[in-house]
Amino acid sequence: MKVKVGTEGWILCPLCKGKTRIRIRPDTRIENFPLYCPKCKSTILISVENNSVEYYIEPDAKTQCLS
Repeated sequence: MKVKVGTEGWILCPLCKGKTRIRIRPDTRIENFPLYCPKCKSTILISVENNSVEYYIEPDAKTQCLS
């Protein structure tokens, strides 16, 4: 999912839409950064380039039944 960053430059959590502690500038480039959201306590991989953020949301691991 690709999202443009607002005018303030704060990265928002794609799950709860809360503001994270990461602020970027227009020339920031990040690859595979684990973004932590203090509001919903989730970690999501992001990549940033040209003032747009790409989120990589991976599904949770499911436990296997051993019966």
